[in-house]
Amino acid sequence: MNKVETTSSKMINKTDSSGRATFWHDIKALIKVGIINSNVMTAFAGFWLALYFTNTSFSAHWDTFFITMAGTALVIAGACVLNNYYDRDIDPLMARTKTRATVTGSIPLSFILVLGIALSISGIILLLLTTVQAAIFGAIGWFAYFVLYTVWSKRRYTINTAIGSLSGAVPPLIGWAAVDPNLHIVAIIMFLTIFIWQTPHFLALAMKKCDDYKAAGIPMLPVVHGFPITKRQMVVYITCLLPLPFLLFSLGNVFIIIATILNVGWLTIGIKGFFVKDDLKWANIMFIYSLFYLTVYFLTMIIVTIPSVVS
Repeated sequence: MNKVETTSSKMINKTDSSGRATFWHDIKALIKVGIINSNVMTAFAGFWLALYFTNTSFSAHWDTFFITMAGTALVIAGACVLNNYYDRDIDPLMARTKTRATVTGSIPLSFILVLGIALSISGIILLLLTTVQAAIFGAIGWFAYFVLYTVWSKRRYTINTAIGSLSGAVPPLIGWAAVDPNLHIVAIIMFLTIFIWQTPHFLALAMKKCDDYKAAGIPMLPVVHGFPITKRQMVVYITCLLPLPFLLFSLGNVFIIIATILNVGWLTIGIKGFFVKDDLKWANIMFIYSLFYLTVYFLTMIIVTIPSVVS
């Protein structure tokens, strides 16, 4: 009898553990952890450079830092959850999204909707504890992603990528405004950098997932106009990045050199795309390089200013 009870208990525990693991896996997919990480990184860069340009030490704003990062993450998570909730009718048509909880039903839709709203409101409230301007930028980012991109443009226009880029470019403004409500030209250039960066980044992804988007009827540029035009658009956007590091000359020559090398490297890969035979392999290289680009670009901004901010 004891052996049976012990065995049954172990089976229940395994089931519970598996259920909890599946639940948290589904939650992480709903909030899109990868998107949160990249956006929090750029928000941190905005926060950090605001300290640098206002001659303020990090120790004087450590509490504001944690509130800002948490608020930014929650606003983004809320918008992503609501994006998944809204797209529940087309997600079953795409291989990369058909296992989402909104499709499988592993989490009730009512819970997902409430979760998205709760995360969004919580994030805005936290940002309000820093500055009103930071909360406003957070709300603008949320509105751009969920309303302008998800609801309005994603299923209608090939420029949906550019429209969605507005939301991804907002985090540095949030981070900066949390420290200094009066935005500096550097914050605006950071916004422009990410705004421009996102189009070649997401067009590379759209090429990789072209069949998925076609099946779901989403008018991504490569679906509607093909790969050649998409490649030209990507190169145009990358070219627009070239002068931006020179507008940040106050960060020093090390930053300008590294940023320029990143830009030239990406442009070189982009131009090679006109001559490759395997478009999908090239698109994958472009996508991976774009992630490397963003990480190194913004980490360099932070590293070159560390002596002034931590002193």
